[in-house]
Amino acid sequence: MREHILPSIRLYLALTLFLGFAYPAVVWAVGRIAFHEAAAGSFLRKSDDPGTLVGSSLIGQAFVMPGHFHGRPSAAGSGYDATASSGTNLGPTSRKLADAVRDAVKSVRDDEGATGSVPADAVTSSGSGLDPHISPEYARLQIPRVARETRIPAADLEALVVRSTDGRFLGVYGESRVNVLALNLAIDTRLGHPQIAPTPTATPAPAPSAGPTG
Repeated sequence: MREHILPSIRLYLALTLFLGFAYPAVVWAVGRIAFHEAAAGSFLRKSDDPGTLVGSSLIGQAFVMPGHFHGRPSAAGSGYDATASSGTNLGPTSRKLADAVRDAVKSVRDDEGATGSVPADAVTSSGSGLDPHISPEYARLQIPRVARETRIPAADLEALVVRSTDGRFLGVYGESRVNVLALNLAIDTRLGHPQIAPTPTATPAPAPSAGPTG
């Protein structure tokens, strides 16, 4: 029995040390060094006040200012609630879903002064309810309103949209997408005054090292 128990104990201890301590420590170190910003939460801060946190490029939030681009609708809690991440769970044959989409299309057309078709992401929520991106088509639909409210030329807003657009992963996977928080921060910087309020739970912190936005 001893010849079976002792090797089992040694194997248990070796795997515990390797998989329970060494491997997680290596993964943590690589993440903090090679992907510092992503590992720290991909936070975005005001360009003129790096200590003020305004959100994460990975988590959507509600933008209601008329001079801001609006994000995708959210069904997470009361909206963009990270503690209640979810979609509507309504199927394609749901009357409730059809009515909600119809009302949302009318609201978007009224807000944007648009006619014709409306991008799907303008009237439907994502599966998580926390999607921080919108399609370039939905962003361009909002340019006339934002230009009118901010007096920023439409051509300049188009350039900001392009600058805030991430292409397909490896040029193949997914779709092009616009990070709404990054885009609205660029608008605030252009205006020279903030419209985005600091994140209520944020505390001042030193500026993070440079890195890609998520």
